[in-house]
Amino acid sequence: MTDHAGNLQNGAARWFGKAVEALDESEARVLRHAKTRRVLTRDPNEAFDDGMSFGERLADKVATFGGSWTFIILFCALLVLWTAANVWLLTRPFDPYPFIFLNLMLSMLAALQAPVIMMSQNRQSAKDRHNAQLDYEVNLKAEIEIMALHEKLDRLRDENIMALLAKQQEQITLLTELVARRPDDGGAVGAR
Repeated sequence: MTDHAGNLQNGAARWFGKAVEALDESEARVLRHAKTRRVLTRDPNEAFDDGMSFGERLADKVATFGGSWTFIILFCALLVLWTAANVWLLTRPFDPYPFIFLNLMLSMLAALQAPVIMMSQNRQSAKDRHNAQLDYEVNLKAEIEIMALHEKLDRLRDENIMALLAKQQEQITLLTELVARRPDDGGAVGAR
């Protein structure tokens, strides 16, 4: 087993309480990043957008425009112009009242716009899941780093305590030697 694989196995057992082979994909990726001290952060929107096709980008743009005030204002203006032209301006209107052709156009627009908006919402949902997964991995890596810091602080504290105990033992030995060399004055410790 290589040193890196041994470190991963050791980290998996210490921080996750299981073998490397039992880790899920996110845990294994986080463990590799933690062991190599690599940063996990990358713009999740950029990462998600890189994998989008032309159709997906177009659907997002259509959904963005279709849900904007610009679309609502332009659409209302078109409806007003259409009805004004067919009621008052044209002597032979191409779509007389009750505006059957306009209703057909509105129905077709709604029939096309609804699935495009749903595609965009589904993609947004997938993007949110992707972002949540990245958040989970960043949080998991932060927990691992905190546990590693705790281990390091515990090790430093233990080394410090051992050094203090060794120093104390040395002082006790010196005091014992001093007491052994001192002449016995009959038990009068403070008498002079």
